[in-house]
Amino acid sequence: MTTAPVAPPVLRDHRIPADGLYEGARVLDRLPAGVPERPYSLFELVPQARTIGAEIRGVDLSRPLTDALRDELNRALLEWKVLFFRGQHLTSAAQRGFARNWGELETNPLLATGDDDEVVRFDKAAGVTPTFENVWHTDVTFRPRPALGAVLQLREVPPFGGDTMWADMAAAYDNLPEEVKARIDGARAVHDFLPGFARFYPAGRLAPFQERFPPVEHPVVRRHPETGRRMLFVNASFTTRIVGLERAESDRLLRLLFQQAHVPEFQVRFRWQQGDVAFWDNRATQHYAVNDYGPHRRVAERVAIAGDRPF
Repeated sequence: MTTAPVAPPVLRDHRIPADGLYEGARVLDRLPAGVPERPYSLFELVPQARTIGAEIRGVDLSRPLTDALRDELNRALLEWKVLFFRGQHLTSAAQRGFARNWGELETNPLLATGDDDEVVRFDKAAGVTPTFENVWHTDVTFRPRPALGAVLQLREVPPFGGDTMWADMAAAYDNLPEEVKARIDGARAVHDFLPGFARFYPAGRLAPFQERFPPVEHPVVRRHPETGRRMLFVNASFTTRIVGLERAESDRLLRLLFQQAHVPEFQVRFRWQQGDVAFWDNRATQHYAVNDYGPHRRVAERVAIAGDRPF
């Protein structure tokens, strides 16, 4: 007597909408393939997350850097993407001096300044225009040569809130589905200063800068000029469309790519204390300033380092 075959179980339709965040295990490679872990000899490095963010202890940023210390800090920046230095209390001149170890500084005529044109001052209190908070972005990608990095110091810290988050855009790229990687391989996208700044400035303030900052194109996936790592290079503040795609298709694909910065496993979150400094690689990250501290005041000053043309 033979046994009738058992029919496989049938599940009801359980599809989720396409082009959303992909749940499940993540690939979390901090270093490029083939690069070994190496210790640091000139300071203590304390990781803050799996692939991004490390606190540096034992370095006084107000003092000139030796070549050896500069090189080891640069290696830490490349490996960890954002470095934190507690209790530095730098003068504006010292902050600029530290940043110049990585290149010439750039100015931004669209933002308020501190005691020098090379220092952007974010002075946030009740009723003040919010500027770049509550949005994931990479700084000044509307420039042909976006910033290499930035050095941010908190001058006044609210009693709660006001954290800053950074996202590892190499990890964001690594975890895209292969079919999405194939679609964006070699693609280019348009970046424009208007979407980001129109969130908080009126048209009359922005119109005079349209000729100075025309739209530019960058690769959707850029290679890091020092590590060679492939990184997702679009952001919700400045990227308006993917070249060669119909608007609806471009919008749909960009929405998916923008969401990658929102994955917690790709992020680090920093709780500021007065005088703390963060130094991040703008080529490899996005960041998000959390505006949850009202009605209290938060004052930060940022120095940006001029960068290269993405490829």
